[in-house]
This record gives sequence, structure tokens and C-alpha cells, in this order.
Amino acid sequence: MEDTGTVDLEETKLPGVGLRHDFTTARGRRIGVISTRGGERELLVYSQDDPDACHAVVDLDGDEAEVLAELLGQPRVIERLARLREQIEGLATEGIYLEAGSPYVGKTLADAAIRSRTGASVVALVRNGEVTPSPAPSQAFRSGDKIVVVGTQEGVRATAELLQHG
Repeated sequence: MEDTGTVDLEETKLPGVGLRHDFTTARGRRIGVISTRGGERELLVYSQDDPDACHAVVDLDGDEAEVLAELLGQPRVIERLARLREQIEGLATEGIYLEAGSPYVGKTLADAAIRSRTGASVVALVRNGEVTPSPAPSQAFRSGDKIVVVGTQEGVRATAELLQHG
């Protein structure tokens, strides 16, 4: 169970499917989200009478989940990453700005192949103050983007070098 400050968040691995995150509101309503490996999300509202039964399930595609996250305060992703960095020894989180001279301006995340080349993972992209968590491989980079990377110290440094010089 993860302590997010005022709400306890439970994470359950769903083999072959993805992850389920659940929490209980201050008024006793249990809410959950299933995140599939394919990027789809299911918003779960559990029954008040039976906390193991779902009262409602709302299927969301990636774009819909992104809109809902934005409405609910998506910038908290960055705050949670900072807390994770403090909790996990050996894990580095860094926001790397893409300069105008980078060979990756106009290229996609897939073109950069950051994970396979450095071992680090791009977990968010910040553009004009808007956060895109888990950007898609087709996400094109622009000059001035802040690319949030998680990995070893070496992997994060290698990512910064890659994005600056290619």
C-alpha cells in the first residue's frame, strides 16, 4: 500500500492484464482504476453495500483517460515521482529540457529509442506547463519540452547526452 499523503493507494498486479489501483474516499466510497498493458483504462466505482462488487465500470481509451486525468489534477504525477525518488535508492528522476539544437526536435519518442539505448524510461513530457504522463511512442518532441526520465543515474545522464547530441 502506498501512502500518497492523505489517501492510501492500493496497487494490485493483474497478470497478463496490467495493474489495478484502488482507494477509499473520505466518505467511504471505494474507487479503482485498471490500467491495461495496451494503454486502456477502466474506472471502477465499487458498490457501497459490497466493497468487492463494482457498481459501475467506465471504459476509457488513452485520450479519454488523459482528459480525465487533466480534469482531476494530472500535475500530481510529477509530485509522486519526486516522492518515489526519495523512497527508492538507486533510482534517479530528472527533467531534461530539449534544446533547439537537439537532433530530436521534431522526432518521436520511438525515434529516440531512449529505453533500449540508455535503460532509462520516459515517464512524462511537460510542454507549456501541461503534463503528458506516459507519452506514446508517436509523441513528437518540440524545442523547450521537458522530458521526465526515470532510471539509474547513468541511464539518466546517457539520456541527457543522447537528447542533446544524438
